[in-house]
Amino acid sequence: MSEQATAASTATVDTAEARELLIDLVSIPSPSGEERGCAEHLASFFTANDREVWIDDVGNVRAPAEDDVLYTSHIDTVPGDIPVRVAEDTLWGRGSVDAKGPLVALAVAAVNTGVSFAGVVGEEVDSGGAHHLVSNRDAPAAVVNGEPSGWDGITLGYRGLLGGTYVSTSESGHTSRPDRNAIQHAMDWWSRVEDAFERDEWESVFEQVTTKPIGFDGGTAADGLSVEATLDVQLRVPPSLTTDAVREIADGELEHGTVTWWDDIPPVMASPRTPLARAFRVAIRALDGDPRLVRKTGTSDMNVYADAWDVPVVTYGPGDSGLDHTPDEHLDLGDFDRAIGVLERVATDLRE
Repeated sequence: MSEQATAASTATVDTAEARELLIDLVSIPSPSGEERGCAEHLASFFTANDREVWIDDVGNVRAPAEDDVLYTSHIDTVPGDIPVRVAEDTLWGRGSVDAKGPLVALAVAAVNTGVSFAGVVGEEVDSGGAHHLVSNRDAPAAVVNGEPSGWDGITLGYRGLLGGTYVSTSESGHTSRPDRNAIQHAMDWWSRVEDAFERDEWESVFEQVTTKPIGFDGGTAADGLSVEATLDVQLRVPPSLTTDAVREIADGELEHGTVTWWDDIPPVMASPRTPLARAFRVAIRALDGDPRLVRKTGTSDMNVYADAWDVPVVTYGPGDSGLDHTPDEHLDLGDFDRAIGVLERVATDLRE
């Protein structure tokens, strides 16, 4: 469906109001699955500024307007309680960087310029909010996804993600026997997968497949008749490969057991020559910055938007991404202010 409103009031949200909204949202815990309170507060900000807004079926905050560009970021955070405080123009708290700083910067810029906005849920687990968004609205002309890039950084690339679960079962037996059991089969398979994607120290991490086990459960079954092993894994996929190609290699290393692939997000590498990317470079220079083009080794909602919509996409937002998910998460409020200025200039440029 179309999500361009027939009219969108523009307001002027000043620096003090923007910072107050940011502190309020960082003060409201919103780990994945528990975003409702934060979403309601964010929606009330749009209502107070005479913008149409609603919370959709999955919990996304939707504020349609001019669809020359969609500003979007995620509401959820990883777990972790970091006391919220402001000291020396720095905000401390869970989500201040990932990604409520970008979320609020985009929301304020959207209100001040009259462009479309969506605050989405579930990015930290399965990008469920982003998947829902692309499934029931038309593509905008461009997308800015909010994640920390630094106020002078423009993120153009993310690796893809392949997630799976390996399961193996073997007959139980005395541990003195030489026969390999299900746990060893799981270890053997994963060792072969790691060898297949052995890291090249001369190549950047972004250009390589990296492998990571993220969960394991194994041992003698409750009935005592078998040994079972379950191994959850993730592989990050560079833009030079497809997730299908990586899956085929991993499946080819199977000798025992089965693997079910439950997460498949393609990599993305956007062009720096689109009107959207150029608008960011111009805006950053206008605020005396030196634009940096960034590639990230993780995966984000940008991958989902780029795969679903054939439009220019970049990721942008204040904050040091090295602080993502850490107990030291904090945001420079001066950089937050500058990021809003950049986003306002970009939206204005794209609407002219």
